[in-house]
Amino acid sequence: MNPRLQQLFDTLEADRHSLLERILPLSSEQFKRAAPGTWSLSQILSHLITAEKLSRLYMNKKTLGIQEAGNTGITEEAKMVLLILSQRLPFKFKAPKKVVEKTPSYDEITRLASDWDQERAELKRLLETFSDTQLKKKIYRHVRAGMLNIQQALIFFREHYLHHYPQIKRLL
Repeated sequence: MNPRLQQLFDTLEADRHSLLERILPLSSEQFKRAAPGTWSLSQILSHLITAEKLSRLYMNKKTLGIQEAGNTGITEEAKMVLLILSQRLPFKFKAPKKVVEKTPSYDEITRLASDWDQERAELKRLLETFSDTQLKKKIYRHVRAGMLNIQQALIFFREHYLHHYPQIKRLL
């Protein structure tokens, strides 16, 4: 795997493993508990997994024609700055309809952890297919920022996690 992709992936994995260590001891009730109008740990983590999975599936499809894809540039870098800023501010955003519709419900922490393990293994397999010359190719579509490259996708995945982390921390 490209060293930069490996570094970004390792950061995602470190965050995930750290979080799983904290939630695996929880009871099913604690895992599914939510105050009115808020999400439970189960719902937040399911949302994160689903968003990553749908993104990965889209990128898998886009890699089939990666040589025809354009390269990202200064415009996409500017969009990333705004995207990161949006994730770090305490604003709520409505999840994309497609993500909401495809988000499963988890009653068991172990099942969620297993599905997340599987999804990350699939993401790793995808990342291993990228050559150094393909790192700037527009293969990831963010609902608001538009087409971005694989590195920007991984950066967004982490920012998305960090955006939800205050909710997770309150529930823990």
